[in-house]
Formats: sequence, C-alpha cells, structure tokens
Amino acid sequence: MSNTPILERVLMLVPIWLSLTVHEFSHGWSAWKLGDNTAKEAGRLTLNPLAHIDPIGTLLLPLLGVPFGWAKPVPVNPLRFDRKWSMRKGMLLTAAAGPASNFLLALLSAVILGVVFRLNVGRINMLLSPGASGVLPAFIQLLIILMQVNVALGLFNLIPIFPLDGSRIADFFIPDRFRPQWEKFCRVAPFLLIAVFIFGAGFLIERPAKLLLTGLLHLVGGIAGY
Repeated sequence: MSNTPILERVLMLVPIWLSLTVHEFSHGWSAWKLGDNTAKEAGRLTLNPLAHIDPIGTLLLPLLGVPFGWAKPVPVNPLRFDRKWSMRKGMLLTAAAGPASNFLLALLSAVILGVVFRLNVGRINMLLSPGASGVLPAFIQLLIILMQVNVALGLFNLIPIFPLDGSRIADFFIPDRFRPQWEKFCRVAPFLLIAVFIFGAGFLIERPAKLLLTGLLHLVGGIAGY
C-alpha cells in the first residue's frame, strides 16, 4: 500500500492544527492582555493543540482530507476587561487577533520558504518533481500548505457573519442607529453561515486569497533571489 495518501493527510493535519491552535491562543492572549484571564483559568491560554481540539473541526475533517476546520472557541468575558477598554473595543481587539495571527503565520511561512529555496536553488526542480521524496520536499510542501491554509482561515474568519470574528469586528463599527437591524441580522446569521458552508465560502474569499497568495509568492521569490 502506498504511503502517499497517509503523508498527504499528515501534511494537511499538521498545518491545520497549528493554524487553529495559534488562532485560538491569540484570542485568549489578547483578552488576557486586556485584563480578562478567563481563557487562562480554563487552561486555554496555551499552544498545546490538545487544549483546543474540536472532534469534528480539528480531527475528522482534516483526516478526511478537507482543507479546513475549526477549534473550540476560547472563552472571553468582556466584563473582565480593564476599565480603560470598552467592552466593544476589547471585543474588537480580541476578535481581530485571531485572523491577524493567521496572516502572520502565512507571512512567516513565506519567509521560511524563501530562505529554504535560497539555500537550495540548484535543487528546487528536483525537490518539487512528482517523484521527489525525503524530509526537505515534505517540509517545503508543509510550508506551502501552511501558507495557503492560513490565508484562507484568516480571510474566512473576517466574513462579518456571527459567530465568525468578522462579526465582532463589524460590531464595533456599526452606528448606534443601525444596531437594531444589526442585532436582528446577528440572530439569523448562524443560518446564513450554514448556507455559506453548504454552497462553499470560496466565492467570498477566492479573489482576496489569490491576491494575498500572489504577494506572498513574490516575497518567496524575492528572498530566494529569483
């Protein structure tokens, strides 16, 4: 039996676990810096992926080869923010920390990928050939997947549909006169989110994802000296 399908699952599982763990840790860390230690008390202020595992979103979907997932949401209590932060602004900063961490991971992946390519310029075609095997080619694939997953995860979470991070970011900017309509929208938003999952979120993030990935690939090429 070929080990290729197993390797592909592992190469998909590792970036998703890392991305989701950093995403949830960033929520907890930002809330902690704002004065809310709820996540720390719950044992969620950690980079240990076991603390953030969701059976379906973190285990089942990646093992089935689905290039996406989710983790258990980190608990945040805005009532515990320092008084210098309003609850709405604190939730804005806490929510934004998740997608921001994914974009930073994508950027870091691109930088490391560029360095790896620069150090192995003469071997790149061989490393990326279909029959290539070994630790370094797998590491390169891991970085590429990590970059793609984090761009997709960051953009998806910016969609302003409750309970995604984008809804909490949008909540800060909604004028008071529109809040009744916004609150009504938030009540039905979970059903809209289900529709997005059913019909695919690609149409919402495809274009910005291409732009970001193109920019990151240019960065990779610049570092590699292409």
